[in-house]
Amino acid sequence: MSPETWASIGVSAVTGVCGVWAARAARRTPKQERRDDFLVIRDSLNLRIDKLERDHAEQQDQITGQGAAISWLITDRHSLVGYIRKSGLEPPAPRPIPLRAQPFLNHVDL
Repeated sequence: MSPETWASIGVSAVTGVCGVWAARAARRTPKQERRDDFLVIRDSLNLRIDKLERDHAEQQDQITGQGAAISWLITDRHSLVGYIRKSGLEPPAPRPIPLRAQPFLNHVDL
């Protein structure tokens, strides 16, 4: 074999080794793929945001319902006191409003 053939074999071998090294260096690990996959991260965050929005809507409905219940109780109490007074009796003295509830009842005429 001539020296040119050996040189050609050597250059081919070096090129092959460099190609294998470059392919290995360019390969990403599964952890890197999961970490950097923007679509997966975005979809995950969108699911969490949707869940938080549903929870917020449920809590808002619950608060609205509680406000309606409090308003109904106050109106009912006023009508009972009026009925008792109309009957010529004196209603019992109202219990004091707890400190914890006062900030939420400041808009109600008590």
